[in-house]
Order: sequence, then structure tokens, then C-alpha cells
Amino acid sequence: MKVLDLQCPHGHRFEGWFASADDFESQQSRKLVECPICGANEVSRLPSAPRLNLSGATDTQVPAGAREMQARVMRALREVLEKTENVGDRFAEEARRIHYNEAPARNIRGVTTPEDALALVEEGIEVMPLPVPAALKEPLQ
Repeated sequence: MKVLDLQCPHGHRFEGWFASADDFESQQSRKLVECPICGANEVSRLPSAPRLNLSGATDTQVPAGAREMQARVMRALREVLEKTENVGDRFAEEARRIHYNEAPARNIRGVTTPEDALALVEEGIEVMPLPVPAALKEPLQ
């Protein structure tokens, strides 16, 4: 296995494991490599010393703090997904209904345009973008 240091356009650094450099190039050209934090698939390879991951070898090159931070982010995202109702593309409409007491108060998530999100904020409705990696979009187990 070849271990590569990667980064997305949002500055999230992570590592990817590939059979070879050619395997990375192939997957990257097909947009199959994505950031585990934000899901962006425009990743770039960072300069790094070549490193192979051999069975039984210890992972001393990736700082423990980085692994722990990534694990905490993923746990927090899972918790948010578990504790919110997915209203899909009806997000702006449902957020307004809740805000104006036309629907029961509850935590929701969904999809909206940047323009609709801005309009919600201007109406005094609190919203927050939440990029969800593809790995968490599958049903929770």
C-alpha cells in the first residue's frame, strides 16, 4: 500500500491509501477520492516522503492529534444526523414554518440554495451549513 498525504480546497489534510501512485491518479481522475471531512472531491497531493504501509508496521507518521480530531468531527456529525430530521429540499420552507410556529419545533436538516439560506438569516432564522461526507450519507448503523 502507498500512503499519500492529501488536501482538499478547504484546507482539510488527510491521508489516502492506494495500491500505487497510478491507482491514486486513476481514482482522482474519476473523482472517487474525497475529503472525509467535507466531501470535496477536488483533492491535491501534498509533498511528502514516500511511505509504504506494511502489515505489522506502526503508524507513527500521522500525528495522533490529527487522527483524534478527525474521529471527533466524524462522531459529532453522526450525532447531528441522529438527532435531526432530514426534510430534504423543503429545508427553507420547513425552517420558516417552525420559526413562525406553524409547525412543531424540532431540529431539522436539509438542502437549500445559498440565496434561500441568506434570506432565512435575514428573517432572523438561524441556519448553519453542514457539509456531510458521503460516508455518512448512508443509513446510520
